[in-house]
Amino acid sequence: MQGFANFMWLLSLALILFSGFALLDAAVRREDAFRAADKKTKPFWLIILGLAFVVNLIFNILSFLPILGLIATIVYMVDVRPAIRQITGGGRRGGSSSDGPYGPYNGGR
Repeated sequence: MQGFANFMWLLSLALILFSGFALLDAAVRREDAFRAADKKTKPFWLIILGLAFVVNLIFNILSFLPILGLIATIVYMVDVRPAIRQITGGGRRGGSSSDGPYGPYNGGR
């Protein structure tokens, strides 16, 4: 029985970290990107993901509320986040370190 309790504790910790990452990710994204991606507003997602994080902190994994929080977090991670990253560029620049905003800088050659 101790092994099951340890597994459930690790699962709860994983859910807390997952929902915390989603909350932080939503917090650092630009608000206009949410509107441009035709998703709900940034405050909406911050409230939903914040509630999911708090619920995962307070309730046991076998309860009904953490499962709802997990669903909301998964929806954000697989639907909203990729759409927002596509709008904002997502950090995937793909160029070299000498690239400027209008193309590669070649030292005036």
